[in-house]
Amino acid sequence: MTGPISFVNSDPAQDVGRFPWYEALLRHLRGDFRPLAPPAGGYQIFAREWSVEVDQARLAVRSQEPRITWLGHATLLLQVAGMNILIDPQLSAAAGPDLGFIHLGATRHVPPPLSPEQLPAIDLVLISHNHYDHLDHATLRRLLAAGQTPRFMVPLGMKAWFDRHGIGRVSEMDWWHALEIGALTLHFTPAQHWSRRNPFDTNTSLWGGFMLEWRRPDAPPWRFLYTGDTGYSADFKEIRRRLGAIDFLAVPVGSYLPRDFMRPQHVDPDDAVQIVLDLEAKQALGIHWGTFALTREPFDQPPKDLESALRQRRLSPDRVWLMKHGETRAVRIER
Repeated sequence: MTGPISFVNSDPAQDVGRFPWYEALLRHLRGDFRPLAPPAGGYQIFAREWSVEVDQARLAVRSQEPRITWLGHATLLLQVAGMNILIDPQLSAAAGPDLGFIHLGATRHVPPPLSPEQLPAIDLVLISHNHYDHLDHATLRRLLAAGQTPRFMVPLGMKAWFDRHGIGRVSEMDWWHALEIGALTLHFTPAQHWSRRNPFDTNTSLWGGFMLEWRRPDAPPWRFLYTGDTGYSADFKEIRRRLGAIDFLAVPVGSYLPRDFMRPQHVDPDDAVQIVLDLEAKQALGIHWGTFALTREPFDQPPKDLESALRQRRLSPDRVWLMKHGETRAVRIER
């Protein structure tokens, strides 16, 4: 009798996630998983300065031209080709196990800009991996209770979780797998990370990112890549080689300290800018920052480190957007 499949990174030497329980406990006790200091002025001022009211009337209108809304942390609403695509929805007050009487995990310091019930009609939900800050049962439960009937695309090994929760219309994808969905081609791409939902399922489901290619009539295809959580690796040069240059990139720029622990699994802003270059991305958006208290850097540190990384490479400060929670932007495309 064989045990469950255990997935590995494209570089097998990067066996991320198998640190012993006592190391995680020690790091937790010494504060590795919470910011060293609050942002300047405190969390309330940070939340006010980095949030805007969602333009729900705008989101309610489907769009052919791409537009992106940042809903905090790694949660995005991509509207393109007449479809509404929700990525890694996490709209709860904390990211961690919900035991009924207590919700463990990282605290959300910036309120979600809208509730699951306020989302427009969602056609497709993309889940990059099973960590609690990317796969939130409460958000999905409320989304479905509101009458939504999206299709879910998840990595290999994750459908069983959806089955246990009675969630249907779920398809699994392996790295480099591609599906045609209307005018879009969806690719599941590699990333350097890991998975775990409980103490006994480390790396028994896959992780990765999603590349969406909009096949436009009489125009070059438009390519969007959401990297998922990742450390820096050769995966991104391989994505560029196989799938082409990226028009719009969503890449993490937060949750990177302490570096000795986070480096294999989370890029820092310098790594993120290198990924922009590896992919020849015309425009990028920094995500996975400024929402949940997950790591040691203060909430206002990623913008400073990103500005420095762009300046060192002599790139425009606008090459990587930092949007406000709830903000929607149109994405300019080439004709």
